Amino acid sequence: MSKSQKVIIACGGTGGHLFPGIAVAQELKARGHKVLLLISEKKIDAQASKKYEGLRFETVRAIAKPPTFSLKMCSFLWGLRKTIKQCGLIIEREEANVILGMGGFTSFPPVVAGAKKGLRTYVHESNAIPGRSNRMTAKRCTAVLVGLEEASTYFPNIEVIHTGTPVRDELEKLPSRQEACEQFGFDPLKKTLLVMGGSQGARRLNELVAEGTEGTAWQVLHLAGQADFERLSGQVGKRDGYKVLAFCENMAAAYAASDFCVARSGASSLTELSHAGLPALLVPFPYAADDHQTANARVFEKAGAAVLTQERDLEAKTITDMLAELNEGHLESMSDSMRDLADPDAATQIANVIEG
Repeated sequence: MSKSQKVIIACGGTGGHLFPGIAVAQELKARGHKVLLLISEKKIDAQASKKYEGLRFETVRAIAKPPTFSLKMCSFLWGLRKTIKQCGLIIEREEANVILGMGGFTSFPPVVAGAKKGLRTYVHESNAIPGRSNRMTAKRCTAVLVGLEEASTYFPNIEVIHTGTPVRDELEKLPSRQEACEQFGFDPLKKTLLVMGGSQGARRLNELVAEGTEGTAWQVLHLAGQADFERLSGQVGKRDGYKVLAFCENMAAAYAASDFCVARSGASSLTELSHAGLPALLVPFPYAADDHQTANARVFEKAGAAVLTQERDLEAKTITDMLAELNEGHLESMSDSMRDLADPDAATQIANVIEG
């Protein structure tokens, strides 16, 4: 093992940044390094991080950048300055050697603070089209790590390393289908549809899936999100074989119980689907910056692992017809293509970079 490093990983804001950061922290800790994860004040960060008692988390204040000519710009810059100072004090306290940002608005302040102190700094971009925050953060970095090769061209004049996007330890080995179905009260002999709307909202998508699956032979595990849980539960009612959850504590079981998925196309979700070999209907979040979720989905559609449909084009009948046409041959072929897109050693590769 290389000399022990003291690493700060900034990974809050969304599950798409948090969970890959946790995966890297788990790998680094297993190698004997000291790791602190910086997360945002958002509820999803607090909720998701609670189960990882073996890792250290600390909250920092970070807000997304408003439009350049917005009236909110002054308060944003003042808050950003305070957060960079806060991160600098944390870096000094931890005697950190390396700063790794997993993307998004939480990464910029710690990377800037680390760069000012002459430390090695990295940012990980998991999407095919990088967001503005990561492009700005990259200018302060030693190197950029990317999950998809398609992102590399957006980072000129800096070293880019293709590492893939890591998944948490608990997703490396899934339970048996029988065991997984029992956790959700499902029949393992029936096909199961997993629905994931993502943390940014999916009310319309939720409605269409609930309507499109009615009367089909499929069981449904629907992760509706906290904001839409009560409304969707009312829409579904007491339908047999339809389970609605606000948040799933055991995603390994959710993937293992499922045959097909309807999901947004955030990079972290796609990474987990590839590791699980779970084919999908991908419906990009229509308001994603630079429409990067569509770019992500195209990579998976081109590989034959998924079907891409924009939300504006989606109808309940689309879902009904697709589920009727998905036979064992289709599912097996798409599942194999999905697995081919996985980077099983992504956390290992990132940890190797951190070790220098």
